[in-house]
Amino acid sequence: MSAIDDLPPLREVIRQHGLSARKSLGQNFLLDLNLTARIARAAAPLEESTIVEIGPGPGGLTRALLALGARRVIAIEHDERAIPALQDISARYPGRLDIVHGDAMTFDPRPLLAGERAKIVANLPYNIATQLLINWLTIEPWPPWYDMMVLMFQREVGERIVAHEDEEAYGRLGVLANWRCETKILFDISPSAFVPPPKVTSSVVRLKPRAEPLPCDRKMLEQVAAAAFGQRRKMLRQSLKSLGVDPARLAAAASVDATRRAETISISSFVAMARELADIRSEA
Repeated sequence: MSAIDDLPPLREVIRQHGLSARKSLGQNFLLDLNLTARIARAAAPLEESTIVEIGPGPGGLTRALLALGARRVIAIEHDERAIPALQDISARYPGRLDIVHGDAMTFDPRPLLAGERAKIVANLPYNIATQLLINWLTIEPWPPWYDMMVLMFQREVGERIVAHEDEEAYGRLGVLANWRCETKILFDISPSAFVPPPKVTSSVVRLKPRAEPLPCDRKMLEQVAAAAFGQRRKMLRQSLKSLGVDPARLAAAASVDATRRAETISISSFVAMARELADIRSEA
């Protein structure tokens, strides 16, 4: 019996269902149910919430979410070996767990939500974690179908997500994430908590969508950030040339010196340059 419910310990679940972690699927199972409960509590309140979970594996986080009162969990699992283990959890919590055998990179949960807002809570597979986040951050229209994300990443990725100007980890991901969301690293998890243990520390990051991000065309913002950080050691007057417009005009629109480098530019200034880029393109 586990600490949070009367289901078998996760190590027994893994043994029973032959769920050895597969590197090809980016799997690192978190077996400490105290830690999975801590992640679940970070998405509170749970009682009236629908949770979308990605890559539940043997179901440690799934169990924590349900035990702590989540009204409904939609678990999207690519590995068919894990489905029987999740079905055991569904039987323990009847009517509260929807199991989807599918690929999170292409699966759209909105038809299952029927217009209801949800939260995304997941120990993401490392090999697709960043791309999944970008997919969720670039949803249109905005605000999105979720009102919170509590996600686990490699610590390095977590630092990039929450970074702002003049911080070493600041880059394209930080611009996009903090333009559209309020971000925060909540806590770290040691490699020893996982099976198999990854080579790096993990971080749990919370992202809350901003109802009204600074107005600009998202694609223009992505283009400006990609150009600026694509040659991050160069000044804006050089790095922004790849956009095919006058870098000085973009910099002037943001009231920044074109001799500055990308890592010193605030998100609001990137937004101003994106708006100017959209104006220039519309003039063409």
